[in-house]
Amino acid sequence: MARLKNAARQHFVAPYVSGTETAPTTEGWLELGKYISTIGDDTQEGTEEEGFYDGDGSAEIEVTSVAQAYTPEGYFDPEDSAQALIAGLKFKTGEGRKIWHKVIRSDGKKQWVGRATVSAIVAGAGDAVAYETFSCNIRFDAIPAESDIPAG
Repeated sequence: MARLKNAARQHFVAPYVSGTETAPTTEGWLELGKYISTIGDDTQEGTEEEGFYDGDGSAEIEVTSVAQAYTPEGYFDPEDSAQALIAGLKFKTGEGRKIWHKVIRSDGKKQWVGRATVSAIVAGAGDAVAYETFSCNIRFDAIPAESDIPAG
């Protein structure tokens, strides 16, 4: 079993145009990686617990929803295209916070693509003696489309 570095996983973002529900193809994606030192998994799951008489009375957990989310953190570079796209959403609401998000697994064999909402945007903050920080939450609006990436 291979152990793969987190840095091999790639995250890309692209602008979302309201009413256009087709993700960009190969063009238009901006890699979110420059000065990003960590990307957390902030996935939220909705669950319900219920017990049945045909069991022993113990509650069973059923997962009813999954909202995959990532939280990149690092240093802010306003000249980086991906960070600038996200920073430009800070004072927007509703559909103005939508982007496309693509994640390529660290082994390069699978990808997930979907529309997402960006929240908790920090694009320049911190101590006076420190570099400006960058962070946000990128949450898929629905289960992203999963596909294999052909070996090439």
